[in-house]
Amino acid sequence: MHGAVFLIEFGAIILGLGLLGRLAGRFRFSPIPLYLLAGLAFGEGGLLPLGASEEFVAIGAEIGVILLLLMLGLEYTASDLVSNLKTQYPAGLVDFTFNALPGAAAALLMGWGPVAAVVLAGVTWISSSGVIAKVLGDLGRVGNRETPVILSILVLEDLAMAVYLPIVTALLAGVSLAAGSATLAIALGVAGAVLFVALRYGRLISRFVSSDDPEKLLLVVLGLTLLVAGVAQQLQVSAAVGAFLVGIALSGEVAEGTHTLLSPLRDLFAAVFFVFFGLHTDPASIPPVLLPALALAVVTALTKIATGYWAARRSGIGVRGRWRAGGTLVARGEFSIVIAGLAVSAGIEPRLGPLATAYVLILVVAGPLTARFTEPIAMRLVSRRAGAPVPAPREPQATSVARD
Repeated sequence: MHGAVFLIEFGAIILGLGLLGRLAGRFRFSPIPLYLLAGLAFGEGGLLPLGASEEFVAIGAEIGVILLLLMLGLEYTASDLVSNLKTQYPAGLVDFTFNALPGAAAALLMGWGPVAAVVLAGVTWISSSGVIAKVLGDLGRVGNRETPVILSILVLEDLAMAVYLPIVTALLAGVSLAAGSATLAIALGVAGAVLFVALRYGRLISRFVSSDDPEKLLLVVLGLTLLVAGVAQQLQVSAAVGAFLVGIALSGEVAEGTHTLLSPLRDLFAAVFFVFFGLHTDPASIPPVLLPALALAVVTALTKIATGYWAARRSGIGVRGRWRAGGTLVARGEFSIVIAGLAVSAGIEPRLGPLATAYVLILVVAGPLTARFTEPIAMRLVSRRAGAPVPAPREPQATSVARD
């Protein structure tokens, strides 16, 4: 009976996702907000809570994030990554300053103390790699000139998590400085080792993975990605970082074949990830913290737009691309919830969890909207202020990313 209920629930979820995706496609709109609202309606405290398929959906959601980052990594070579990181590290510093400080200030103003301030700073700082990866694909912007700038900021944030998460964990647990330093050193060492292997032995990895049989190629790449992501997460490094680095380590025909084979799986599990996020949010916990969460969301949406605009301008991107970069970075998601969950488990501040959930829900729904509409709205306002006619929107010139 349990198996039958699982099949019914999971089948209904997949069917519902397909119908919502079709509805969004008809209106040329990203389906992510619809996926999230569906999860909210059928999750904890929703209209019809699901139970039998919850564990499988949780695993599928984790795989979804990993596949999203793997597919992004396939678009760039190791040399592209190193070049972007070298040139974009000032954007990472601006990103931290603009977006972490508002969260820390909000926690201190509400009297939650310094530890909660460090936690809320992380919640407002980190953009959602999963949501942004999906949005870039939905809007056809993977090849745009501003996309490497966006990805560089996301990768810098993910790599920064290798430093930030051990620090937060040590603060919440109240461990000694020596123990916290050891955890941090391990995390940094693992991240550095994975990056070194991806850069130095990428060709050998591609040769090992390569196969003329699509079935064998799919199994080897998927298995390798999950293995690296799991080991990275076990050692306190982001699984997303591990998956991204596997993607950049693959090149040439292997990358092209993998992209074709894994695209349907990515779309399926990515949709499951967004539903899972909504499933684990109790709607009743949101109203009491909605106003402060909304105020914080507005402030940090503007600071993210400013971050993307500044970083794109620094890279010589045109005005339209600058606004697109800023609007795309607005969404928060998986990392923010993970960070808030650590604080809730430690019992630091009971209101922090609901506030973070409401904040993320606002921006994870608003993120696809700002990605789509920030540029046309900004250009219209600029044109009106200048007294010039509004120019017709033009699609940015796509650039192909060379592989080895």
